[in-house]
Amino acid sequence: MDHHRNARRMRAIVRRHGPTAPMWRRRIAFLGGAIVIGLVALAFAIAADWAAGQFASITARAWWLPVLLTPAGFALFAWATRRFAPDAIGSGIPQVMAATRNPEAAMASLTAARTVLLKLALTVGAVLVGASTGREGPTVQVAASIMGYAHRFARVRLRASAYIAGGAAGVAAAFNTPLAGVAFAIEELAAAYEQRMAVLVMAAVLIAGMTSLGIAGDYVYFGAMRSTLPLAQAILAAPVAGVVGGLAGALFARAMLAAGGSGWRPLVAMRRHTLAYAAGCGLVVALIGVASGLTWGTGYDAARTAITGGAIPWWYAPAKFVATLATAVAGIPGGIFAPSLSVGAGVGDLIRPLFPTAPGGTIVLLGMVAYFTGVVRAPLTAVIIIAETTASRGLMLPLLAAALIADFTAQRVSRERLYHGLSQRFGTTQVQHESDDRGNGSGVRA
Repeated sequence: MDHHRNARRMRAIVRRHGPTAPMWRRRIAFLGGAIVIGLVALAFAIAADWAAGQFASITARAWWLPVLLTPAGFALFAWATRRFAPDAIGSGIPQVMAATRNPEAAMASLTAARTVLLKLALTVGAVLVGASTGREGPTVQVAASIMGYAHRFARVRLRASAYIAGGAAGVAAAFNTPLAGVAFAIEELAAAYEQRMAVLVMAAVLIAGMTSLGIAGDYVYFGAMRSTLPLAQAILAAPVAGVVGGLAGALFARAMLAAGGSGWRPLVAMRRHTLAYAAGCGLVVALIGVASGLTWGTGYDAARTAITGGAIPWWYAPAKFVATLATAVAGIPGGIFAPSLSVGAGVGDLIRPLFPTAPGGTIVLLGMVAYFTGVVRAPLTAVIIIAETTASRGLMLPLLAAALIADFTAQRVSRERLYHGLSQRFGTTQVQHESDDRGNGSGVRA
């Protein structure tokens, strides 16, 4: 009798704690998914850089060609998105937020393989035709999907924490910023955060970042910026940057939210004609790009020039603002993370003459963190992203001050946070999405 009781007890222990136990399968899903996320994020970055290079070659050979190519590409990609994967629209961060509300149902569309595969292809396509867009937001949705399928493969229950870990790991791998990935998980995706999964979430973030870093090598996204800002100058510069950047970022967020939900009749009428609307947005992007030569793609080169003390035109910030907004509301896949940082660099460059004795790059970084905070309303994430992508840890306190002031300013202009507002437009089933889509007309992205 005792022998049989002991045998049953041992079998129970093995089922609960052995290598096939749910606890271990869940850990394998998190860690294995994180490795795949790092690899996919790196491949996505390479593809996006290739597309940007191809577009640069096109404009070098025929400066006028984007006037035709960009509107046509916008219309084509908007049609393909609506026809084949409506939940691939935009950056994907709102979709991941919506997915955490019903993780299992989200696998039918929001994080389905078809959705994210098309997202990858069309985002690269958008870069190829000159859209003012980035890959970081799409990486978040793709990464969340990978984590969802990893849990299915391991036959463990899919929880909101899987999407949170996947999305945060995507941010870490896209920017090579592990700390920013953790901050993003807490600040933006934490509405469904399961505290008991915190260790696995952070482990997934770090492993995805290390996987990408191990292949791509150690690098600082915008290059190292070691200058610091004296206290007397920081006390003046941080509030100015915070107010100006926060106001500009909040205007962008409010315009995006209005573009998809406004009842203004002319805008509603334009949204009914999806392809013409997308082509019109593409034409705006093309005309600004052809006239300026600077507003295509992520805006990385202009941002880095400003950070390192180089000269960019005074009109860069407003031009990039409009190009990014036109891309963002066109209804095609793509993100606003990198373009927003570039607009923020332009904002910082605009206020730099007010502080002629300050190291120029420091004021630019204050503008970047303030504008980015105004757009996404995530000051901690903004500060850590800027600090990690520029190795400017000596500016942490001024950056934090500017971000907090920007967040306060942005609340006065746009009470609804951008990603949270957009996430309400996504259901966790295709039926729900189609209902929402009929009500909203054209979609907007983040």
